[in-house]
Amino acid sequence: MKQEKEILITNINKIHTTALGKERIKNNLKISNNDEVEYIKKLIQNNNSVIYKQGKNYYCEINNIRLTINSYNYCIITAHIIK
Repeated sequence: MKQEKEILITNINKIHTTALGKERIKNNLKISNNDEVEYIKKLIQNNNSVIYKQGKNYYCEINNIRLTINSYNYCIITAHIIK
């Protein structure tokens, strides 16, 4: 897990999303932040975040939030509140 977190943080500037991805993040996390990608980057870099890889995706869990990030192109696929 530590290795996955280091890889994501090392490549933090490659993390991005699509216009649809931004809308999904806003709606799913109920945030009004204008820069969803920066918000996600801060969650990833938080000391309490837990990051693991399954298949082709990285998953980051923190504060009842689960992020899904493609491990090949660092595109944020989605973000959900864990119930």
